[in-house]
Amino acid sequence: MNIKKTSCIYLLIAFLIALSCSDSSDSNENVVDNFDRQTILENVTDNIILPAFDDFNPKIAQLKESITQFSISTTLANLETVQELWVDAYKSWQHLEMFNIAKAEELYFLQKMNTYPTSVSRIENNINTNNYNLDSNNNNWSAQGFPALDYLLFGLADTNSETLIFYQNDENLAYLNYLQAVASQMLQVTDMVHQDWILIRDVFVTSSENSATSSLNMLTNDFIYYFEKGLRTNKFGIPAGVFSGNNTRAANVEAYYNSTISKTLALEAIEAVEGFFIGQTYNSTSTGESLKSYLDYMTDNTTLSSTVLMKFSDSKLLINTLDDNFVNQIVLNNELMIDVFNKLQEGVVLLKTDMLSVLSISVDYIDADGD
Repeated sequence: MNIKKTSCIYLLIAFLIALSCSDSSDSNENVVDNFDRQTILENVTDNIILPAFDDFNPKIAQLKESITQFSISTTLANLETVQELWVDAYKSWQHLEMFNIAKAEELYFLQKMNTYPTSVSRIENNINTNNYNLDSNNNNWSAQGFPALDYLLFGLADTNSETLIFYQNDENLAYLNYLQAVASQMLQVTDMVHQDWILIRDVFVTSSENSATSSLNMLTNDFIYYFEKGLRTNKFGIPAGVFSGNNTRAANVEAYYNSTISKTLALEAIEAVEGFFIGQTYNSTSTGESLKSYLDYMTDNTTLSSTVLMKFSDSKLLINTLDDNFVNQIVLNNELMIDVFNKLQEGVVLLKTDMLSVLSISVDYIDADGD
């Protein structure tokens, strides 16, 4: 009788020890994924992507029209209008670049709009020969879009007055023609992608299953790819020399010829990725279902999502300490650029490893950085 009672006590103790040693992650492994993934797609499509295009498309149209007016009347006021509209549209672009999916991927929207550094030699060759195809020749990705306009609006001379004189010279008419051709191409491809989003909206939001080709899985991968490559690598890592043996490459800064806005563009980008993660409506403070809410559901807490948000916040704080001009920052104190890169890298690990593991989503792109 005593032996039986003692055995029961030992079993009870063993059970309590095993229970106390189990952590929250063990219990999370058994969480059944009953989250309505379609609600994320509906919120992102209806409140982020489509409103962002509704804002961006008219800005590109205005930019194109201003270039046409400048070509007709090459005045300083018209030049400055073009430059201002270019900056405004470039800022809006930061909220769309991550959505490289559907028609955008098919048409190489990202590559045609924002391949940098721009190729001055190819731009000059296109202008001099007047023999180029901006639509189907991928060799011209680096000779169009925002970076090409950056060179044509800010890189031909040191001051606006000198730039104006350049364009007023009848011998440089081909540059005005190319300026218009680049703007027309940007408007055309933007309109095509925008219209496609409107057409595929219903089909896109219903593709919510957990598969490699479902909308949510591809959208999540595009988001992480942009955070890792478009933001961390392109805006900071490459110019700061992280991938070139610490040999800095200031010419690789986004908006190199008007690099006074490089920090502005980076801050827009980090705001865009944070907004997507929390499901924040474009140009609003309201939020809806998102990767954050999905992550909180699957982990039954906010620990991981809060850590991700902290990395976003820390990255913004570091970016705000930088010079407005990243070229100057690289020359004066490149270590601060590297600090931002490293902080963003901490976010990459959380998103690409921890979050995708919790959500059971596989990475669908090849990584050569050795993260």
